[in-house]
Amino acid sequence: MSKIVIFGAGGRVGRAAVAEAVRRGHRVTAVVRDPAKYADLGASDAVTVVRGDVTDADAVAEAAEGHDAAINATVRLDLPSEEYFTSAARALVDGLGRAGVGRLLVLGIATTLEVSPGVRAMDDPQFPEEYRSFSQGHVAEFELLRAEATGLDWLMVVPPMDLNAEAEATGSYRGAVGTVVGQGRISHADLAVALLDEIEEPRHHGVQWAVSH
Repeated sequence: MSKIVIFGAGGRVGRAAVAEAVRRGHRVTAVVRDPAKYADLGASDAVTVVRGDVTDADAVAEAAEGHDAAINATVRLDLPSEEYFTSAARALVDGLGRAGVGRLLVLGIATTLEVSPGVRAMDDPQFPEEYRSFSQGHVAEFELLRAEATGLDWLMVVPPMDLNAEAEATGSYRGAVGTVVGQGRISHADLAVALLDEIEEPRHHGVQWAVSH
């Protein structure tokens, strides 16, 4: 049994990760901005719901103390993407380091993956500028982790474009490093399977790891 801290536990991916972790017998600290809105997350005795801000290193360290691994499934659409994701990454590196947590999984976005050698989906001249700006936040996050997370075993897990609540939960997935893979669709439940697999048996380190059906 491991202790896993999940930031953004109230979102769809976060909830799926909480459920999969509990199913496997782990204990979870579910970090949300307002615990009063997510009381149902604590229905299992294996889950503790706490308030926290993933961009605050002190809050990260406090929430993560005594845990074995962390997942960041947060997103903020009310802040500039690059500002938010780099602030979160920097706070996670600092806070998890102080808390002694060795493994971090962060969620990426499929538009940053290569569709051909050296060419990412977001590099297409026809790619909408507002989506490119959001994608750039994850690019900056990845670059910051590569530069600054030298003492942390981190991985960016990248779901396909169609991360679908209605997709079939198969319990399986395909994976590839840095490039688009598979059918371009996955359920939240199967993405959670991939996340927990990488916590229980880390196989990928310091890369973008794409998963899909």
